[in-house]
Amino acid sequence: MRSVSIFAGSVYGNAQHVAEAVVAMLEKEGVDAQVFHDPDISDFVEAESVVIITSTTGQGDVPPNIELFFQELKDQFPLMNNKPFVVAGLGDSSYGDSYCGAGRQFFELLQELQGNPIADMLEVDAIETLSPEDEVVPFIKANIERLTQ
Repeated sequence: MRSVSIFAGSVYGNAQHVAEAVVAMLEKEGVDAQVFHDPDISDFVEAESVVIITSTTGQGDVPPNIELFFQELKDQFPLMNNKPFVVAGLGDSSYGDSYCGAGRQFFELLQELQGNPIADMLEVDAIETLSPEDEVVPFIKANIERLTQ
């Protein structure tokens, strides 16, 4: 069974909180999981499966805590060789085209890095959901088997 590496991009701590809730659920399911708040490329390369949980800032931008990591992935381009991944984007649909922009950028990049998207990106709208973990945790749980096999 693969371990799960969760990369959390958070501005005010919301995505961080969601990532911690996902870890708790995965550990309860017997899956080894770790959250990376300030990741580097080696964390990504060593990951057996990847979960991205990120909010969006500015005009669809990646949060500051993972901005450098995102840029390093683009620059160094470490191929994933069909490694499984999922992305959960947290956003506010009132922002129009930039809604879940960071999640979309990560989803596209991981596909370019030849990762295996085991599900479409989950978009969690702050207008509709006050507790994004209520959507993200079941989403990850529904994909545990494909993420860890």
